[in-house]
Amino acid sequence: MSDTKHQTSNTKYQKYLTLSGLEPLVVTPESNFINVGERTNVTGSRKFLRLIKEGDYNEALEVARHQVEGGAQILDVNMDEGMLDGKYAMTKFLNLIASEPDIARIPIMIDSSKWEIIEAGLKVVQGKSVVNSISLKEGEAEFIHHAKLVKRYGAAVIVMAFDEVGQADTYQRRIDICKRSYDILVNRVNFPPQDIIFDPNIFPVATGMEAHRKNALDFFMATKWIRENLPYANVSGGVSNVSFSFRGNDTVREAMHASFLYHAIQHGMNLGIVNPAMLEVYDEIDNQLLELVEDVFFDRRDDATERLLDFAESVHASRVRTSREGTSRDLSVLQEWRNHSLQDRITHALVKGIDNFIIEDVEEARLSVSKPIEVIEGHLMIGMNVVGDLFGSGKMFLPQVVKSARVMKKAVAYLQPFIEAEKDGKASSAGKILMATVKGDVHDIGKNIVSVVLGCNNYEIIDLGVMVPPEKIIEAAIAEKVDIIGLSGLITPSLDEMAYVSQEMEKKNLDIPLIIGGATTSRAHTSVKIAPNYSETVVHINDASRAVTVVGNLLQKDNGVFKEQIKKEYDGFREQFLKRTKQKEYLSIAEARKNKFQIDWNTSEIVKPKQLGVQILEDFDLKKLEDFIDWSPFFRSWNLHGRYPDILEDDVVGEQAKELFNDAKVLLNRIFDEKLLKANAVFGLFPANSVNDDDIEIQNSEFRIQNYKFLTLRQQSKKAAGKPNLALADFIAPKETGIQDYLGCFCVSTGFGTEELAKEFEKQHDDYNAIMIKALADRLAEAFAEYLHKEVRTNYWNYVQDESLTNEDLIKENYKGIRPAPGYPACPDHLEKKTIWELLKVKENIGVELTESLAMWPAASVSGYYFANPEAKYFGLGKINQDQVKDYAIRRGVTEAEAEKWLRPNLAD
Repeated sequence: MSDTKHQTSNTKYQKYLTLSGLEPLVVTPESNFINVGERTNVTGSRKFLRLIKEGDYNEALEVARHQVEGGAQILDVNMDEGMLDGKYAMTKFLNLIASEPDIARIPIMIDSSKWEIIEAGLKVVQGKSVVNSISLKEGEAEFIHHAKLVKRYGAAVIVMAFDEVGQADTYQRRIDICKRSYDILVNRVNFPPQDIIFDPNIFPVATGMEAHRKNALDFFMATKWIRENLPYANVSGGVSNVSFSFRGNDTVREAMHASFLYHAIQHGMNLGIVNPAMLEVYDEIDNQLLELVEDVFFDRRDDATERLLDFAESVHASRVRTSREGTSRDLSVLQEWRNHSLQDRITHALVKGIDNFIIEDVEEARLSVSKPIEVIEGHLMIGMNVVGDLFGSGKMFLPQVVKSARVMKKAVAYLQPFIEAEKDGKASSAGKILMATVKGDVHDIGKNIVSVVLGCNNYEIIDLGVMVPPEKIIEAAIAEKVDIIGLSGLITPSLDEMAYVSQEMEKKNLDIPLIIGGATTSRAHTSVKIAPNYSETVVHINDASRAVTVVGNLLQKDNGVFKEQIKKEYDGFREQFLKRTKQKEYLSIAEARKNKFQIDWNTSEIVKPKQLGVQILEDFDLKKLEDFIDWSPFFRSWNLHGRYPDILEDDVVGEQAKELFNDAKVLLNRIFDEKLLKANAVFGLFPANSVNDDDIEIQNSEFRIQNYKFLTLRQQSKKAAGKPNLALADFIAPKETGIQDYLGCFCVSTGFGTEELAKEFEKQHDDYNAIMIKALADRLAEAFAEYLHKEVRTNYWNYVQDESLTNEDLIKENYKGIRPAPGYPACPDHLEKKTIWELLKVKENIGVELTESLAMWPAASVSGYYFANPEAKYFGLGKINQDQVKDYAIRRGVTEAEAEKWLRPNLAD
């Protein structure tokens, strides 16, 4: 950074984790928990994924901005999705972040399970980032190779507790893998120990599975061991994982997150991913619920899961929150259901997971039928169908389904001897299904749910487990003569592995239908990347509730119509998808210049500014900006969406918007009355002409300073007939016309004092106003830019007389001329800021500085140009070709590689 007061001393912080965006983040023992913003992760945010898929990067930046303004101290960026070009998306988004100082001020966590995407991010990210993640999963050689590259790029690293065998799922495995990883990094790679962040794996608890009982406790103890035995190392984790079993029940999840975070921090976890919206205040958790949650976390009772599950099933969120005011609950299991009919009792037992009476009920059912198998096919299947319907509609959670399966298995085990004693032997299977989590992936909860549901519908399940290589899947399928193969996976690399398995199945000439499932899978990916590899039917299912129907249709005798329907549907989807992704055509830079925007300069209106040269406004009266504030972005920064003032009357968010607006006005009046913020501005109006098609030359001889050139970029996408390829230089009269034209540039800031105020609020534990002051400073900076532009139009340049525009007109840009800015769509090259800073002496005149990555400091600052021509208009550059990059490098006097560095987001593939 160019501002030395924001630089970090390597000596002072050498034993602390030190990260940086535009500002340093030093994690000391005195630091509070460091929160990582998770909403810029395509695997964790459907909205963010949709925005990236649609190419709406501007709105995606708003998601990042909301994370920063919401208190995130590190921004997690993940582009792992099967239908995305992850390298391109990561590169583009990080480059765009670099142009937004209010976002770029915090460090970036480059998050991917694919090394090529991580490295793409490392090549462009500014400051000192965090890589998430590396592990011993592929062996020591790969681990060391990646660690050396991370070190070379100057980043910190998250190390997963994962080795060649799989994820660490016990206390001992956690500490063994972390110790081994630490020793390799520190002793063999010479990696700074303070830059190592271990993730010892936060797994779900209260799943109903015996193996998961100590998941939380083992994490706590492993965290404590790491902090005590691996000097200077840090510990992180994704807190929401712990409550996965209770998704949909926010009351229980919020309490679990708050309690887990509290105890994890006590044991030494010092940073991690936490969604503040899903976090209850620890001291505010209902005492009864807190006891139940912590019984589970610390494995204090054998029935801890059942007790918490009972609570979760029957307690409404509002009732829990009022229970600390006197409402009490009886957690005993009500017995009235025992008076119901036999079928109702069996169904109730399966739905509620109660096995106390299942044997006597099943025995009663057995005595009522002619064959014991009829109990399974009748009474038990009726109950399990109810379970399937409830789970499919989101009214049951994972541990409940597991408990239902336990009841089912207990009932079947009781009936099995009676079935085997029958002359017909054991019951026949409805079909044989092979299930496997693909190679490299250890997630199997979804697969287990599908297996349970299918097993309860009389299908024989062959579960090969996790991290299953393709050859094992194919060998088992052939040997067992299975009817269907089901592949599961959660992490993004599993998508590639599934595609590979389908290719291998084709090579072996298998004719077994293939089902694809898992959190990262989709119908789009299945139809485009997997189905074309395999001649047999390939079907994607998105939840267990569909599994029985799909399997039943695939295995029916007359399945030709269903298979043909699936094939036709997937072929059509694939064709449409490929059409949408067809690349655009581009012109050469020479051809684009021939199609430039034409202005008749002999008749065009050109006004000489009333006052040429550089002018400065210091300690500007902020009260003058109040009427120029655009409030709509303010509400968006608080995740309230709608246009001001209509948002104040919105049926959904209106009341909250009013409350927020009132609070903002209170602080805004304090800013005005107490002069809490300082505002400065500098601008200049100069003689100018375009030269060499795309450059703008500032003629400054009369001001006794050298001439300057602004370099502009030209659109290269092939346009429809009559549509020009625009560049900003088109709006300035060419030098060869002999007509003198003019150009302005400016920088305004209302950010002086913002950081100090925010820190003061934070010291008072007032995060609300700490965020509010920054949001208001940003709004005031934009308002200052709007105010100054109006003054330039009507006074200093005076090319508009009698302008009477409302604030709404200004927001809609219904004025003559434009105010584009370096780093934005029309001129994405941030290097142009250097020319503005030199021309206006910005740092010397008003104290606003440029960082190494050319972001402005203070953050609440705006800079740009003034174009006065009435035909000037805003546009987006779009993608450009390599020939323009080469041309631009020559014009700027830099290497082609240096030009690519700044233009990379706009480079065509």
